[in-house]
Amino acid sequence: MSPEQRSAHMAKIRSKNTKPELVLRSLLHGEGFRYRLHGRQLPGKPDLVFQSRKKVIFVNGCFWHGHDCHVGKRLPKSNTEFWQAKRLRNQERDREQRLELVASNWSYLDVWECEILADANLLKRVTGFLRSEA
Repeated sequence: MSPEQRSAHMAKIRSKNTKPELVLRSLLHGEGFRYRLHGRQLPGKPDLVFQSRKKVIFVNGCFWHGHDCHVGKRLPKSNTEFWQAKRLRNQERDREQRLELVASNWSYLDVWECEILADANLLKRVTGFLRSEA
């Protein structure tokens, strides 16, 4: 890709209301769960906030957060050092934000983009998390 093409491509990538997030929201709404979106008052601005349960869900992009799947492991061929450093910063920031949440007595669940379509047990895992007392 030329720098202009890459820039145009990157400009189309959103941080809110992504397709994986919309799919998960639809599944949970169908199960009767109600939530707030993008909790600005909480560390990391979780995608889904279940205030009364003190639980949050993050829907993470595999590439951006360095997941251990084929998409998350792949680095661009150009400017590799930049992307590697960026993803490491994202992972460190994620760890810090999760620690802050736990310190504030919140529970969190990370759902990966690749799990949304591929994991047949995803809904069971997420609803189990939301219904648990811990």
